[in-house]
Amino acid sequence: MAKQQATTRQLTRDEQRLAKMLKALGNPVRFQIMQILAEKQMCITGEIVEFTTLAQSTVSQHLKVLREAGLIEGEVDGPATCYCLNTDGIFWLKERIGAWLPQCCQVEIDLKKS
Repeated sequence: MAKQQATTRQLTRDEQRLAKMLKALGNPVRFQIMQILAEKQMCITGEIVEFTTLAQSTVSQHLKVLREAGLIEGEVDGPATCYCLNTDGIFWLKERIGAWLPQCCQVEIDLKKS
């Protein structure tokens, strides 16, 4: 028997962007790359490869996903690409996470403030 009424709605552009960022961060390797870039401020691809046990091509794919999600930026510097966090993207993500699910856990937050 088919459902007569769908209960989901289309995501807004901002919700799609947030979902894409969260999906990118959901991979442990990409999560670790973000931590490395936050700590080091800037790294070339080879330096990021050294922090992982993965091949350079695999790391490059992970960097591509993070870049497409708006979490990092890459600038070609001679034969290498230098990566850093996309501060605008990170600020946007922090703001949206703070505003996401506004009705959730409010009682717990109020109790912790008391």
